[in-house]
Amino acid sequence: MSDVNAHIVNTQAAQQGGMGTVGDFFALLKPRVMSLVIFTALVGLIAAPGSIHPWLAFVALLAIAVGAGAAGALNMWYDADIDAVMRRTSKRPVPAGSVTPGEALGFGMTLAVGSVLALGLLVNVVAAALLAFTIFFYIAIYTMWLKRLTPQNIVIGGAAGAFPPMVGWASVTGSVDLGAIALFLVIFVWTPPHFWALALWKKINADYAEAGVPMLPVVAGADETRRQILIYSLVLVPVTFLPALTGTVGLLYVIVNAVLGVLFVWYAWRVYRLREGQAAEAACKALFGYSTSWLFIVFALILAEHVLGLSAFAPVVG
Repeated sequence: MSDVNAHIVNTQAAQQGGMGTVGDFFALLKPRVMSLVIFTALVGLIAAPGSIHPWLAFVALLAIAVGAGAAGALNMWYDADIDAVMRRTSKRPVPAGSVTPGEALGFGMTLAVGSVLALGLLVNVVAAALLAFTIFFYIAIYTMWLKRLTPQNIVIGGAAGAFPPMVGWASVTGSVDLGAIALFLVIFVWTPPHFWALALWKKINADYAEAGVPMLPVVAGADETRRQILIYSLVLVPVTFLPALTGTVGLLYVIVNAVLGVLFVWYAWRVYRLREGQAAEAACKALFGYSTSWLFIVFALILAEHVLGLSAFAPVVG
């Protein structure tokens, strides 16, 4: 199936000559994902101890954004066969034929190399190495291997989306310490319940099954996915307090985050309890929507505390 689809994609793109517009190449960058990457990287950069020249901070964020876009383009290049099968992705530039696979590969590689070199030469080598590893992890570990192999793909592969605040942090400090790891863990544990809620709400199991992608709802079923959503949500709550232990956040974050965590578990519990009909669909939609806002609010709290100069706790660890 995959080989046939890949051939169809290549043939269609070749026939159209890759007449991609600026908009088509911009779509390869996955701009919605890129915006989240920029925001979380900014929080990591601002929350890191020490200081960085505003110009270098801009360069760092630009390089991280371009690196994220490169990962998106390379993902669309490799996943063109899968994207062609699934309804929600069939209109992406490569399966639609507006950008050839070769163009997507060349575009992605150029951006990847350029972003890593710029970060390494203008900011520091540690941040550049982390950015290079992030791109490698998303493409080689997640896209090429885990996504097509195991239902735990989104769990392990979610690490790629959790690296940006670490890269931002390293851009300031030239190192990775427990504060950066705490920010990483927040996004890492948040990713599975967020994505699985979307999968159940949009009922994209059939798409993934047809494409041969072993996502958890396809392999284990909806009920087990609901159970896993609740488990990860329960784990997420204590994880979100790790930044307080490292002295990265202050009292405002702790108080507001406690309320946000209770609400997250409540939404997850509704997904677990409501399993049939429109009520079940509405519960999944509500959790997905809340989890999206939740991540923004949590990181906005960290950003606000540091911008406003609110005192952080003395680190318990680190």
